[in-house]
Amino acid sequence: MKLPPQVNTAFEMLEAAGYEAYLVGGAVRDYVRDNSPAKDWDITTNALPEQVEEIFTGYHLIETGLKHGTVTVVIDQEPLEITTYRVDGDYSDHRHPDSVSFTRSLKDDLERRDFTMNALAYNPRTGVVDFVGGKADIAGDLVRCVGDPDRRFQEDGLRMLRALRFASVYGMTIEAATAAALHRNKHLLKGIAAERILVELTKMLCAQGAAGVLRDFADVLAVPIPELTPMFGFAQHNPHHDKDVWDHTIAVIESITPEPVLRWAALLHDIGKPSCFSLAEDGIGHFFGHSDQSTSMAECILSRLRFDNASKEQIVRLVRYHDMPITADRKPIKRLLSKHGEEATRQLIELHKADTLGQSAICRHRIAIFEEVSQMINEILQEESCFTLKDLAANGHDMMTLGFQGPTIGRVLQECLDAVLDEQIPNEHEALMAFAKDRQLKS
Repeated sequence: MKLPPQVNTAFEMLEAAGYEAYLVGGAVRDYVRDNSPAKDWDITTNALPEQVEEIFTGYHLIETGLKHGTVTVVIDQEPLEITTYRVDGDYSDHRHPDSVSFTRSLKDDLERRDFTMNALAYNPRTGVVDFVGGKADIAGDLVRCVGDPDRRFQEDGLRMLRALRFASVYGMTIEAATAAALHRNKHLLKGIAAERILVELTKMLCAQGAAGVLRDFADVLAVPIPELTPMFGFAQHNPHHDKDVWDHTIAVIESITPEPVLRWAALLHDIGKPSCFSLAEDGIGHFFGHSDQSTSMAECILSRLRFDNASKEQIVRLVRYHDMPITADRKPIKRLLSKHGEEATRQLIELHKADTLGQSAICRHRIAIFEEVSQMINEILQEESCFTLKDLAANGHDMMTLGFQGPTIGRVLQECLDAVLDEQIPNEHEALMAFAKDRQLKS
């Protein structure tokens, strides 16, 4: 394993003082998986925290979590978390240990960890140390708890979402006993901070295995987002849909770019459908007003999960307009660009396309329309067309010279913009002034 010089320095200094030192955590897991580069470097040692501080006197030290045995040592601008071997006490809050006890045993330290793939250690002299079968589980693409899975999840409920995230990110399967314990203990997610839930769910949603996790652990996801539950198995009774609401949603997620705003919009775009369902006399199901209902529900969910305002606004916008008709016509496309801007318009087209891919085959002809629209957007943008009031070749001062005053100025400028968007007049100063003057004569 190729280690940065800062990690080698830490190993050398700890061992020179008579202590053991091993790399642990994601760096070792990813090395065993596919030798991918590490982002963080975590070291475990049998040196006590005060001994670590004494060894690294002269370096910048951050007492990250002394009561849990962790000291961050900054070597040549690289922060290294160095933690004493430990065993954990009870987890009365199902999140953090009430106390820890330091131990001299690397085995004891590794056996307290969450999953076998995260319970590996590495030292340049010994290579990978594996007491719990982590290497075999990585080779078998299995997420497996260390020891009793019920105990692991009851210690820290967030581990359940981490299991889902690892399965999705690495395309792994959650081992049967671990999966069963996950379903049994899902209620513990009610005690997890919204911010932590958001981070884990976003990583899970934006990874390669998201669809499988959504199918197999829908009941678990419904604990932090109970509004999902009515979607499960909800038949749509509509020729445009050959899947229930939940399976359709999963298909849309699979078909859209794995980026947070788009994946969350895909997850929530039809969340209001069950509450808007009606069955016509001919047996066809309808969901009148579901876009508005989904928008309202999405706003509540995103606020509860502590989304940042900018992302929330983007997601809600996509949910609100996901069902609006879109045609390959320059004028309405220019109005879309004017109303939403380039980024949101492109996202909206992508959501429409993914939504169509999640519907029955009779809807597939729309894909060609969305591709034509995307090409049309490119052409319109290359023309440096006018989309907003600030792009107009006339301004408020120009309107004042024509005699317009107060709020009327804004109204006339908007009419000018609408005429340009509808390609009634060119975005040229003379044409705009003539158009505005004509409005003045007609008023």
